Amino acid sequence: MRLFSSLCLVLLAFLGAVSAKSAVGDRLLVVLEDESQKALYSKFWTDLEARDFKLSFESPRTEGLSLFRHGQLAYEHLLLTPPKSKGYGPSLTPKVILDYVNAGGNVLLGLSSQASTPSAISSLLLELDISLPQDKSSVVVDHFNHDTTSAAEKHDVLLLNRPEQLRSDVSNFFGGDGTLAVPRAVGQTLGNASPLLAPILKAPVTAYAYNPKEEAETVEETFATGSQLSLISALQARNSARFTVLGSLEMLQDKWFDSSVKTASGTSGKTVNQEFAKQLTEWTFKEVGVLKVFSVQHRQVSVTSKPSENTTQIGEYNPEIYRIKNDVEYSIEIGQYDGTHYVPFSFPSNDALQLEFTMLSPFHRIPLSPTSTTANSTIFSTTFTTPDQHGIFAFKVTYKRPFLTGIEEKHQVTVRHFAHDEWPRSWAISGAWPWIGGLWSVIAGFVLFVLLWLYCEPPKEELERRRKLSVSNVK
Repeated sequence: MRLFSSLCLVLLAFLGAVSAKSAVGDRLLVVLEDESQKALYSKFWTDLEARDFKLSFESPRTEGLSLFRHGQLAYEHLLLTPPKSKGYGPSLTPKVILDYVNAGGNVLLGLSSQASTPSAISSLLLELDISLPQDKSSVVVDHFNHDTTSAAEKHDVLLLNRPEQLRSDVSNFFGGDGTLAVPRAVGQTLGNASPLLAPILKAPVTAYAYNPKEEAETVEETFATGSQLSLISALQARNSARFTVLGSLEMLQDKWFDSSVKTASGTSGKTVNQEFAKQLTEWTFKEVGVLKVFSVQHRQVSVTSKPSENTTQIGEYNPEIYRIKNDVEYSIEIGQYDGTHYVPFSFPSNDALQLEFTMLSPFHRIPLSPTSTTANSTIFSTTFTTPDQHGIFAFKVTYKRPFLTGIEEKHQVTVRHFAHDEWPRSWAISGAWPWIGGLWSVIAGFVLFVLLWLYCEPPKEELERRRKLSVSNVK
């Protein structure tokens, strides 16, 4: 009976994982310190639940709160709302959150200028090379791109167009038409050294960050201005875990979903915050932009051409040893997650998927071309000749692009020399013909000399003379 119950639990867990929209799981922990704030985001919670996420609301002060259970992730996703106190408590220290990301967890961190950012959050983001203003009350304002209805005086509700194609080599996960309302945002600056960071939404060129509590008429030292300010930033770790910093969590509230706004030029319209919030969480929680390698195969392809035959001999898949100057076929099967299942992956026309056949450095760097597709994947393949160098080599495919999970496949093989019976015979080498001819001419001459010596008898007169000479010498 106990075994039957365990099997039922495993089956239910499997079915739950299959029905989840995320590629990695559906358990989402929402850290919300003030329970009364929950009602302000009801449409946002409803949208997440409609996408099969299992939301767990917890206070950072909850006793026994943990992101891990039995050494495994207790939740695949984490949403942190701005705390009103100095931090999230001992259960959510910067080290714990970093360990969570290193274990593969995805994080959406919301900020707000109305709640002072704790020093623990600033320290956490510095570990990711994301800087926040030292002034914890700093807010991003724009006197030219703001909502004249709700921020006629403070100009702290920014109106921006949705992001266009962020990079020419990736899919546009956040684009579209419409206006975004970003109220009371905390600006961030990103370090230039990390290739893992990318801005999702930048501030307009006329925006700047300042402290509204200062009574000075002019701002002398600003934290950052214009496109230096990132309102929404993304980090994708080397293990493909995703960390999104949302400078204005307030833009996810119900009142900003499909609300009416009016620009400084007098143009009125509706916001598209709800649709953009869906796109943002789809990427953060790995519903889009997830690549998976289904299989990697390589084998020897040797062609035999003779006057009487022309055949192709194909070896077994994934051998451990190749010979120098072998013709090798390599293929990799890749799928892209599309919300509910994997579909064939295709990269943009200005991009390339490459195979490296490398020892200490690449001997070959060859583009992989799509050769066939299945219901869930695309098969990329190529053919090349192993170099005239023996040693330990590796097939390497590395594909890392912003907003796409990385692919890094490495398979090690040995490349050997020709065996003693695999070298071409001497008569097959035209350069050896003079030496072969000289050798056989010497042999033929020696045999001819022996035959002449054995079968050519001296004249009888000469034999008689020699006999008489020998007899006289004896006397």
